[in-house]
Amino acid sequence: MKITLDELQAFAAVVDSGSITAAAQALAQTVSAVSRTLNRLESKLGTTLLRRTTRRLELTEEGEALLVRARAILASVEDVEEQMALRHQQPAGRLRINAASPFMLHAIVPLIGDFGRRYPQIGLELNTNDQIIDLIEQRTDIAIRIGRLADSTLHARPLPSSRLRVLASPAYLQAHGEPRSVADLSAHRLLGFAPTATLNRWPLRDAHGAELDIAPQLHASSGETLRQLALAGEGIVCLSDFMTRDDRRRGELVQVLAGQTLDVRQPINAVYYRNTPLASRIACFLDFLAERLEPRNGTAAWE
Repeated sequence: MKITLDELQAFAAVVDSGSITAAAQALAQTVSAVSRTLNRLESKLGTTLLRRTTRRLELTEEGEALLVRARAILASVEDVEEQMALRHQQPAGRLRINAASPFMLHAIVPLIGDFGRRYPQIGLELNTNDQIIDLIEQRTDIAIRIGRLADSTLHARPLPSSRLRVLASPAYLQAHGEPRSVADLSAHRLLGFAPTATLNRWPLRDAHGAELDIAPQLHASSGETLRQLALAGEGIVCLSDFMTRDDRRRGELVQVLAGQTLDVRQPINAVYYRNTPLASRIACFLDFLAERLEPRNGTAAWE
């Protein structure tokens, strides 16, 4: 049987206090409990650690050797506890974050400087993947998921949703004309996602009143690729506000069919596993992200 920290602690307390009775008081235990613990430790080690006389306790040679090791072990445990407590006060360690490349570039990267200044002892590892990943397999602490969550084993921290808009560059509209109705889109070059067909459902009504499913003339697997194509005047695209806010502010992309666009918003969640109390480095990033992205004055962070 292996010896335990409780046994080492009881042994050291008896030596330090000079008696089992005083050790019991220091440990808030009964005298019989401390005595049993000490006997159990000696039994496991197969040796006598203390010689008990009517006046005092004396360490045997084996007891002296164990005491040195026991003190080192107990001090090490106390140091670990202290370090863990300090990490809660000042979070530290490596934090691995995964997100689709557009969200990483447009939503997370601009915040990294402020986060680093607030939590200088946290080392960040930023990974991008446009597909859903397994957090454990990819050694990821937090993943940003856009769209409805399907995995019920994950805990999620909702972030502000992001509205979808149909957009084009002024250069494209000048060259090809601006569509005035949904039907006019058939005469335009539409940019869309591959291979996920559901991402090509635009927030517009078709002739039957349903949301519009488009057939793109040019496909890309990444929203960032589609954004760059739209900026280059290659066609009309439907993208989320979080990645086009600055483009729209600068007038490099303009909304098309604004009056006919439905208010469709993509859910965004920060997901993580939580089988134990949440590590402080993870909790502080979740709080920081929610704080920086929360809507202000009734307006979402990316509108």
